[in-house]
Amino acid sequence: MKRIPIGISDFKEIINENYYYVDKSLFIKEIIEDGSKVVLIPRPRRFGKTLNMSMLKYFYEKKDENNNSLFKDLKINEDKEIMDMQGKYPVIYITFKDIKYSKWEDCTEGLKLLIRDEFMKHKYLLEGDTLEENEKIGFRNILSGEAKNVEFLSGLKSLSKYLYRVHKQKVVILIDEYDVPIQSGYLSDYYDEIIEFMRIFLSSGLKDNEYLEKGVLTGILRIARESIFSGLNNLKVSTILSNHYSQSFGFLEDEVEELLKYYGIEFEMNEIKSWYNGYIFGQNVIYNPWSILNYLDNHVEGCKPYWVNTSSNDLVKMVLTKSGEYVKKELEDLIKGKSIRKRINEDIVMRDIDKGAENVWSFLLFSGYLKVLKKEYEQGELFCSLIIPNTEVLYLYRQIIMSWFKESINNDKFNLMLRSLTTGDIETFEEILSEYLMKSASYFDIDESEQFYHAFVLGILVALSEAYEVKSNRESGYGRYDIMMIPKDKEKLGIVIEFKKVSKRRKETLETAVEKALKQIKEKNYKQELLDRGVKNIIELGIAFEGKEVLVK
Repeated sequence: MKRIPIGISDFKEIINENYYYVDKSLFIKEIIEDGSKVVLIPRPRRFGKTLNMSMLKYFYEKKDENNNSLFKDLKINEDKEIMDMQGKYPVIYITFKDIKYSKWEDCTEGLKLLIRDEFMKHKYLLEGDTLEENEKIGFRNILSGEAKNVEFLSGLKSLSKYLYRVHKQKVVILIDEYDVPIQSGYLSDYYDEIIEFMRIFLSSGLKDNEYLEKGVLTGILRIARESIFSGLNNLKVSTILSNHYSQSFGFLEDEVEELLKYYGIEFEMNEIKSWYNGYIFGQNVIYNPWSILNYLDNHVEGCKPYWVNTSSNDLVKMVLTKSGEYVKKELEDLIKGKSIRKRINEDIVMRDIDKGAENVWSFLLFSGYLKVLKKEYEQGELFCSLIIPNTEVLYLYRQIIMSWFKESINNDKFNLMLRSLTTGDIETFEEILSEYLMKSASYFDIDESEQFYHAFVLGILVALSEAYEVKSNRESGYGRYDIMMIPKDKEKLGIVIEFKKVSKRRKETLETAVEKALKQIKEKNYKQELLDRGVKNIIELGIAFEGKEVLVK
């Protein structure tokens, strides 16, 4: 049985160490047949960018060790003409994924170390007399860290020149996650400095470089108007809206089904779709690969948010928090499952992300936090109907909203509300929950659906994730409960929650609605899962809402 490759982004390791590989090898063919000299492919984080770039490296790279065997069982091996190109090119491969510094001075040192490491991989170039003596001196200065800034900035061009001279073959340059240091600069106030560095460094290797065979870059955003790629007229950009490379990142539905069958996992495809797909790349529906792999590894726990918890999401939270009330109002519509129609700017300027709603929605789309329902062009401008792609991303928006709500109530009271719930003091829990709900009015209007209340309370319970496994809309007994809180310490309270909105049409009151919720819990025997998990101390909780009024019983 092949192992699940969580966090493994080295192609050779996955193939040689018996990890399951979802075959994306035809990406190589598409890159080779692309007539553009330089290709930029922006995709959301953890959608397989680094793994694909690693695969390109092992395909192209001319080394003493033959890597041809890595591709023998893959789709690309069926194309003899393409495979004849394997192992024929010198390669420069740099990934900026770890350049995340809070100070420009540290970032500069990190960038120089990265360039030094790449020169070190090609230290053999110093052997023989192909390089001039002054070139060898400059090379050694890079290795020792004593080189001047301009020598580091021109490193891509210099190294490609030396590689071409020794190998008599043009060079493939692979740049992974080029915009990670740019985002750090934006968040940590050294934006102008990092833009200047990246513009000069990348241009030296990709613009008018006679030693370049092919350049491939990945990142999250295009950021073309930053002049990083100014004058680079041989650059092709394939965003998630393009059909080019649309099957190469993320998992297609048949690939997900093959994975689940291979590991013998009984699954409910509709639930997995609800949580992890919904991304549209070109004309393809895509599943989040990071979440699918983690689900495979933890499938007994059901669907959980994996992708949105892989980083701090600082940039997303900051952008939404700094945006105006109109953006927050439209976010409310999105959370209700509605779509919004927006002009999309594919050339996002990082420093202007939070300076206009148009940029906010474009950033959220290309970062994987929204998806396109429909594309339209009006007078040459792109307009898209946007919705939240899936339950996992909805979970993140709930967290962000809860952080806004917490600003309206002091932290001690918030913690008291949670402690009251988990100790069975339902009267105190109801009192603070009611206050919490009332104060939320300054951010969002209460709509008339149970989904809002469900999302509201579920967002609050995120804070209990260390002590409780919080499940939502799962089967237990003879039906599907709204929320179940399973204590990690089996001696503590287990809690089942059912929501009811007062129906004016049926002339309900808060009291009759809450009794209806409790009756449903008992009749459907929702507590059975808790009993099966060894939890004996159980509270069955009905929560009824009418506008901003709440009754807990």
